[in-house]
Amino acid sequence: RIAGMTGTAREVANELWSVYNLNVVTISTNKPSNRQKEEDKVFLSADEKWRAIVKRIRTLHNQKRPILIGTRSVLASEHLSSLLYASGLPHKVLNARQDEEEADIVMQAGQTGKITVATNMAGRGTDIKLSQEAYECGGLFVLATERNETKRIDRQLFGRCGRQGDPGNYQAIISLEDELTKEFYSPFFKKILKLCYGDDRYLFVQLGNIMIWIAQSASDYHFSRIRRDLLKADDHLEDMLSFAGRGE
Repeated sequence: RIAGMTGTAREVANELWSVYNLNVVTISTNKPSNRQKEEDKVFLSADEKWRAIVKRIRTLHNQKRPILIGTRSVLASEHLSSLLYASGLPHKVLNARQDEEEADIVMQAGQTGKITVATNMAGRGTDIKLSQEAYECGGLFVLATERNETKRIDRQLFGRCGRQGDPGNYQAIISLEDELTKEFYSPFFKKILKLCYGDDRYLFVQLGNIMIWIAQSASDYHFSRIRRDLLKADDHLEDMLSFAGRGE
């Protein structure tokens, strides 16, 4: 049997069993989690979203909280960086263009007042160590600027805070112009959301969160089908080769 360990297998437990006959077993964390979720914020346009993100970062920075901001692409990380520079907020960017500096940026990310903008793949697999002052300020705050194509990637990002019993918070600030909603949701539902945007802000946020959840579920299913189809094609090719024999 093959054994592996990951923090985000729960979302694909059915696929692991149906495709590979592998069970997923949940193991308790080493220390009780102290990670706290804050309410997501949903906006109609990307411009509104980015303004809200910069405002939220400024508030947290004034509280001396270390902040890790997750972006889906190098382009998005550099766009946010330009907004932070324009707002006078000192920060570090961690993406595919800072390979040599990665270890140093991650090492500093848990210090008080540090702002780190990162793509989802950057710095994964390493703990962000909190300074004592940062611990007392409430720990690392993780902010997602978009929902990702799978729930696993979101959990990998949010799981960067509150590790080993440390305090920490996480939040997503998103918009209806984000890539996920453009690709995996109908324009009709977006029109309904636009109608209630100005009249009932609470209803808009609740419907927006439902919309993102459905879009993300559709994306999960889409990529799961791709993986299954590739596996079937590979099995079919292997059967053909075993029947015909390999050429000399």
